[in-house]
Amino acid sequence: MSLIGIFLLILAGIILFLLEFLVVPGVTIAGIGGLLFMGGAVYMAFENYDTTTGLLVLGAVLLIIIVSLIFALRAKTWKKISLSTEVNSKVAELENLDISVGDQGVALTRLNPIGSVLINEQKLEGHSQGPLIREQTPIEVIKVAHTYVIVKPLEKK
Repeated sequence: MSLIGIFLLILAGIILFLLEFLVVPGVTIAGIGGLLFMGGAVYMAFENYDTTTGLLVLGAVLLIIIVSLIFALRAKTWKKISLSTEVNSKVAELENLDISVGDQGVALTRLNPIGSVLINEQKLEGHSQGPLIREQTPIEVIKVAHTYVIVKPLEKK
């Protein structure tokens, strides 16, 4: 294999590594393929040429990998391709709503132990204190927490 072929293998490995970092995160076929192409280029250099050429190709590949990692780990590189939005919302607190202990409602979903409940025309997160509460079961509030209510099934009279 000629030096141009070895250079093309290294170039293909670099392109696959860039795809790995920028497009397909995680350890995927692109990263493994890039490693195999670069390793193959070094092997071909040692196999087809003398030791000096093989060591030069190995050094060049290692230098390219180190420079690529340094470039990729710089903060400005990731800031250019990452999202920069902030989430400024917070969970609605029940202290502002008119919900109190003893209020009655209905389970909108199965509470096992968490689900949705409808109390005073307001859909809230409800936690079952005891066993499973099936949907459409009448419920009663036994405690109002910061962001949810703890309920029990309403006893039939």
